[in-house]
Amino acid sequence: MTHPVTGMSRRARILSAGLAAGVLVPLGTAATATPAAAAPAPTVTCSSAQAGLAAKLTKDITAALKNRKGTVAVGLHDRTTKTTCTLRAGTAFDSASVVKVTVLAALLWDAKKTERKLSERESDLAYAMITKSDNAATSTLWRQLGTGKIKEFLKAAKMTKTVPGSGGYWGLTRINAADEQKLLALVTAQNSVLSDNARAYILKLMGKVVSSQRWGTPAGAPSGVKIHVKNGWLQRSTHGWRVHSVGAFKGGGHDYTISVLTHGNSTMNYGVATIQGVAKAIHKDLTPRAAAASRYVPTDTPREAFVAVPGD
Repeated sequence: MTHPVTGMSRRARILSAGLAAGVLVPLGTAATATPAAAAPAPTVTCSSAQAGLAAKLTKDITAALKNRKGTVAVGLHDRTTKTTCTLRAGTAFDSASVVKVTVLAALLWDAKKTERKLSERESDLAYAMITKSDNAATSTLWRQLGTGKIKEFLKAAKMTKTVPGSGGYWGLTRINAADEQKLLALVTAQNSVLSDNARAYILKLMGKVVSSQRWGTPAGAPSGVKIHVKNGWLQRSTHGWRVHSVGAFKGGGHDYTISVLTHGNSTMNYGVATIQGVAKAIHKDLTPRAAAASRYVPTDTPREAFVAVPGD
């Protein structure tokens, strides 16, 4: 339905156009769409069987992230107090070196299927991959497994949103905090996917990470708590620095896992500081009686292997 402009007022044309479209445009109102209200920012969600703990964790993790820039995802689970916290659990990030725990778990899972032990060569590669974050060792094991076996392990582990990096770029595997927590749960408790020996081996290597790479989630852990950690970082033209840390902790009456994934950081150190702020809040709330002087203080010159990625 059309009308010539001549002889028809703007008011009439607006009304007629509205009727033709099946809607009535209020007269005197511009015929433009109203912008949708911005979605509220994700908030920290915690639950716990211990009275008051969920509220305290929610408050303190939120405070640790106040005014921090970039995107941060958090996962926490403490078996002892049945405590869980999440923030952006489903948000996807490039994995960087934290995927190395997945590679080792897949290697051990595959060996279990054929009831074989790791060869000396595989053991040497695994040790270098986890304790020193050796990239060449990781690439060798990644090629040996192939993305087919990696995907099979992810299916068995129910890590349904983790997507292996293509073209051999394992550092671009897509991960999220929910799946990283699933992996840590498999590593730290009996299950049908990983044998007890495999779990102990993974924890042993994560407990021997060199001091320059023991930053991130261990920050603030009491001296009586055993620390198992794997970190990673990566810079690209989009989302700036990705900086991640996943850890398992046992002692002080607690058995808990923490995953903190970040991107959009201006520098690597900025991301490390964000993660450690969250970690300190969690450790303090779970173990409030530990003396400040006994808590773990990471290196002030953190290091990590910089993984290869295709040019932006």
